[in-house]
Amino acid sequence: MQIYLVGGAVRDKLLSLPVKDKDFVVVGATPAEMLAQGYQQVGKDFPVFLHPNSKQEYALARTERKSGSGYTGFTCYAAPDVTLEQDLVRRDLTINAMVEDEHGHVIDPLNARLDLDNRLLRHISESFSEDPLRVLRVARFAARFHQLGFTIAKETLTLMQEMTQAGDLAELTPERVWQEVEKTLSADNPEVFFQVLREIGALAVILPELDALFNLAVKNSENDSTSIGQQALTQLKQSASLSTDLAVRFAALMQQLDHHQISIKALAKRCKVPNEHRDLALQVSAQQENIHNARSLDPADIIRLFDNTDAWRKPARFQQILLTCASSQVSKLVDDYQPTQYLTTMLNAACDIAVQPIIAAGFRGAEIKQQLTTQRIAALTLLRSQ
Repeated sequence: MQIYLVGGAVRDKLLSLPVKDKDFVVVGATPAEMLAQGYQQVGKDFPVFLHPNSKQEYALARTERKSGSGYTGFTCYAAPDVTLEQDLVRRDLTINAMVEDEHGHVIDPLNARLDLDNRLLRHISESFSEDPLRVLRVARFAARFHQLGFTIAKETLTLMQEMTQAGDLAELTPERVWQEVEKTLSADNPEVFFQVLREIGALAVILPELDALFNLAVKNSENDSTSIGQQALTQLKQSASLSTDLAVRFAALMQQLDHHQISIKALAKRCKVPNEHRDLALQVSAQQENIHNARSLDPADIIRLFDNTDAWRKPARFQQILLTCASSQVSKLVDDYQPTQYLTTMLNAACDIAVQPIIAAGFRGAEIKQQLTTQRIAALTLLRSQ
């Protein structure tokens, strides 16, 4: 039995990146031998075991054969006679197909280190095309490693495009698409993911609502215009530089949809987007113009904005809304986005108006809300005059 650290952990270690998860491949072992050593089997389709102490995953070396449609339609063969190289060949990209032995020596039978040094994302074999999910994974790696200078190999990009044109991506469920999108949103350059998919025609398949924005244009000047889709990606890029909050990043990407009669709700429902992400995107879409023009709103309109966004009960979400709106001001830093400080000051002043004295003064029922609003408007009017 030989045990090797495999995949992303080896790759990230060689790139001097933090290693978060460690996976291991076991060559020359049977399930019975693993169980006898105290490992707990968790895999049904192929033998995966949890280490008795660390609980890290150890998978028996295996080969795969396409036996059905979709990204789950594979028959796996795991046995002691499966070699390390046979196991590595079935993986997606060369940079994910290196292992490290127990002494810390890197074993690289596919010469993947060359691609790592050249910052290339290259598929290992034509079997790459058997799994449509890999198209999204490569785009995600392109986003994750963009800052390190990684690009997709020309032949890999061509293969991804061919898979898209063949209709392979139609096999992916919306829920699985969202999982890849959600992972991508945490990258330093999430916009690269959507740029890659747009380039190969895949964005129209997996997120047609977003792709439709690229057919709409906004004028920057008399002789210059930008597609709304590109504007959405620029806002996503800006939001990623401002916040690690995935809900903010999603809302930044989505904030143009409803304004062009493309339903955020429909996309969120189809892809099973978390409610927190959906609701923030809807609030930003509905209120961004009011927020951008906050200084021109009268106190009554400002109170109405706070009511509509439920800023009284959810001040943290209101700050998310402001941060997302700031991401659309791509030529400015977030600290220069004046509505943030202005509306935060106004909200604090309005929240200083206590309801208890109003009740003590004899107001009842709907009168309490009316009087509270009146006093809040008065407070904001006074603040503006100062």
